[in-house]
Amino acid sequence: MSRTAMYKSPNLPFGLPWRQPANPLVEVATQVPSQPEIVLSEDTGTPETMARMLEATGNYKILRRLAPRTAEPRPAAGRIGLIIDLETTGLDTTRNEVLEIAAIKFGYADDRNTSVIGTFQGFQQPSEPIEAAITALTGITDAMVDGHNIDNTALEQFVADAHIVIAHNAAFDRKVAERHWPVFADCHCACSATGIDWKAHGLGARPAYLLSEYGLFHDAHRALDDCRAVLEILALDLPGTEQSRLAALLDRAHRPQHRIWADGAPFALKDTLKQRGYRWHDGTDGRPKAWYLDADAVEAELDFLRKEIYRQDDLDIVWRTITSLDRFSTRI
Repeated sequence: MSRTAMYKSPNLPFGLPWRQPANPLVEVATQVPSQPEIVLSEDTGTPETMARMLEATGNYKILRRLAPRTAEPRPAAGRIGLIIDLETTGLDTTRNEVLEIAAIKFGYADDRNTSVIGTFQGFQQPSEPIEAAITALTGITDAMVDGHNIDNTALEQFVADAHIVIAHNAAFDRKVAERHWPVFADCHCACSATGIDWKAHGLGARPAYLLSEYGLFHDAHRALDDCRAVLEILALDLPGTEQSRLAALLDRAHRPQHRIWADGAPFALKDTLKQRGYRWHDGTDGRPKAWYLDADAVEAELDFLRKEIYRQDDLDIVWRTITSLDRFSTRI
């Protein structure tokens, strides 16, 4: 008998079939609109076929597991990018230990991904047992890291030829990476979470969300899987444009910013500074104990501080230029 058939869901009463709601203010639909007819293929038993059947109804969105790209030889032309992700014993960049580091090296030309060149992954056994909360977040257990040490020489060689290092939380990952491997201090760096104005394009910044918009999912909070997710996210175009997300990220990374310190700003004006985007620094690392802002236009911001905060037109204000060489590092 032929496996080809016509599928059409039956019309069923809405709500409980044995009793309709008694509330006279609520109109109850008596029928569900007919679903579109779906023609099944010869092989109706495969998961992909069943997924497509559900999608064809218009009532379901199916997420497919992100498939890793196959590594290829390094291209003769173009530049080299590196995506990194770290899993650690906590969120303190000055003292918590690395449990895992992973990296994907990829080629890019004309600000678009061209190939995956290779991957790196390593576990590190910490000095103390892993807390249960960290295992719950990362999936990393004591058994997984027992006896493991990251090959520092191999990692530094893997990183050395990268033109740009990308992390989805570079403000965290770069600080930790530099503390353990000095090679990262000499790298240009970009953050795929903050280096693209996701909100302006109607998107959230979390990798799981960005993948789901294109029908994909991955095993979040495992370092190499997170790197693969970022690679795919950056390969796509920004909505409504012909610009790749990688191109937008690189454009932002190449433009310098200026860190401006509102040192000694009146306490009564702290809300004004916060509304403008200033953040507080507690001074524990030797930098000013003050409000600060990373601004694109330095002169306009200095003018604002002199007129609206200090009320002194000739006041000297501390600021410095930040480039991708030191952005997100402990040196600023």
